[in-house]
Amino acid sequence: MSPPVASSPRPPRALLTLILVVLVLLTGPACAPGGERATGTPDAKAPDGPRPRATTRPAPPPFGAYLGHGQEGVQRVSGLDGWLGPATPKVGHAYLPGDRWYNIAGATNDLEHWARWRKARSDRLFVLNVPMLERAEAHLPDSVVRRELRRGADGAYDGHFRTLARRLISVGLPDTVLVVGWEMNGITYTHRCGPDPAAWKAYWVRIVTAMRSVKGQRFRFEFAPNRGIDAVPWPRCYPGDRYVDVIGMDAYDQPNGMTFAQQRDEPYGLAEHVRFARAHGKPIAYPEWGLFRNGDNPAYVRGMLNWFARHRPLYQTISDYCPHGVWWCSGNPKSSAEYHRLMTGR
Repeated sequence: MSPPVASSPRPPRALLTLILVVLVLLTGPACAPGGERATGTPDAKAPDGPRPRATTRPAPPPFGAYLGHGQEGVQRVSGLDGWLGPATPKVGHAYLPGDRWYNIAGATNDLEHWARWRKARSDRLFVLNVPMLERAEAHLPDSVVRRELRRGADGAYDGHFRTLARRLISVGLPDTVLVVGWEMNGITYTHRCGPDPAAWKAYWVRIVTAMRSVKGQRFRFEFAPNRGIDAVPWPRCYPGDRYVDVIGMDAYDQPNGMTFAQQRDEPYGLAEHVRFARAHGKPIAYPEWGLFRNGDNPAYVRGMLNWFARHRPLYQTISDYCPHGVWWCSGNPKSSAEYHRLMTGR
């Protein structure tokens, strides 16, 4: 409707009210309920499908980086925070040494440093990778791995995990996310699943049961395979919903020549991970991701960050050392610039 001509007589108040009502009905609501501007939502049936563009870019899900085991890692998180400016890392990520049982049980003093970092802000999250067996990277033969998994399933190592639980609680980390036996579908670690999936799953149940038995714990247990098939399809290793709180995935830019879309759509890839977690009613997470076989690849970084923005994981932590990283590692300048641009919105 055109505005009235300046020389026209002033209409009565009732007519003005009627005009206002008609205009509101014609234009429709401009805002979502609660005063928030309406935005697009993802298609729940197609986790890898397109998402309508939102009017504003949402804040990134909780994120951080692996930057070292102990005090040096804590200090580097502050450096990453300064580099990113408006985007604040809220997730600390560390690993327990897998050489001997006393270290898997938390004997090092690294946990105290992370406990102080965690306590400084209530919105921080601490993630800790926990090996299931000692000599974690000794490349032991399948026969030895099978025997050790079965011993664990029979309860031989319960005491080590109860000790770890007490240690975490005593230093002030009772709500840690524990990534137990990560990348079990591969061949790198002694805690691999392939030699005996049934024993692996039974052993996982023993570990979770032992640690949950300790008073004061609020741990969340994360099942985190490698992306893709690897040595064994990772769903064969899944120990059951009762004993898993988070379904994670380690997802590096590999093999050579594989695009992000192929990483998304491959068997047991990123899309299957989201579908599997949704079917089991669990949140997703990405404890390890980063550049690798395809070098300085900003398209991969862009693909992963957009994936996180779409699917809102519990957290994501990039492995920020060379060749995978974008800040502490200086060898990927184009990817670093893309990460900074997307994380800060600049």
